[in-house]
Amino acid sequence: MITKNEVPLWKKYALTLSEAAQYFGIGERKLQQIADDNRDTGIVIYNGVKLLFKRERFSEWLNEVNSI
Repeated sequence: MITKNEVPLWKKYALTLSEAAQYFGIGERKLQQIADDNRDTGIVIYNGVKLLFKRERFSEWLNEVNSI
């Protein structure tokens, strides 16, 4: 159930590691590896040490790759 102040995952600009795992159905360890390997592709943002995935850009990236 969504509370008043909670934004649904499909509306968020950026997702945390755990949110991205839930949204995309990919494990957190694999997402961390993808983020480490693709720091300069624009699919992730680092807010200090907090890793965020740009939801739409990561979706586009997933559509372009053959395997992860």
